[in-house]
Amino acid sequence: MTNIKLQKLLQAIAFQAGSQVSYNELGKMTELDSKTVEKYIVLLEQCYVIFRLGSFSRNLRNELKNSRKIYFYDNGIRNAVIADFSLLERRQDVGALWENFIISERRKKLEYDLLWRNNWFWRTTDQKEIDYIEEGDGQINAFEFKWNPSSKYKLPKKFMENYPGSTFNVVTPDNMEDFLLK
Repeated sequence: MTNIKLQKLLQAIAFQAGSQVSYNELGKMTELDSKTVEKYIVLLEQCYVIFRLGSFSRNLRNELKNSRKIYFYDNGIRNAVIADFSLLERRQDVGALWENFIISERRKKLEYDLLWRNNWFWRTTDQKEIDYIEEGDGQINAFEFKWNPSSKYKLPKKFMENYPGSTFNVVTPDNMEDFLLK
């Protein structure tokens, strides 16, 4: 029975990859207690199946402080869990796949190069969001991930006001090497 619930939990996480998750919500979806959900998530992290990304906050009133997103280390595992190996052109979740891929590959690169960086996502109560924040050597770097290179994105004004000196880049398939190899 536990095996089925763990599989349901993985599926629920896979469908929410790149989105904020709630242990209570995952528990309701999988008929598990929220504490059990958290224990399973820790176990899956220790097995390098998934990883959590917390929310960036320096105690500004409207920043989310205790939120988290969960990603898979490997999109192939994510796709296997939901039994979807369709071509990208036919998928409705290309944006989530792209975000999951680029963040997981960046984490692998940092680990491989033995670079210590804090990383988060940023979101406010009024739904302003940045996909990925990386901080190292006192520098805050913000990144937005767009599968479509012609997609427009405007950096939230509140972020730049509150974190002056931060850098911001949009990462697409056209410039991903700059992000993954630097």
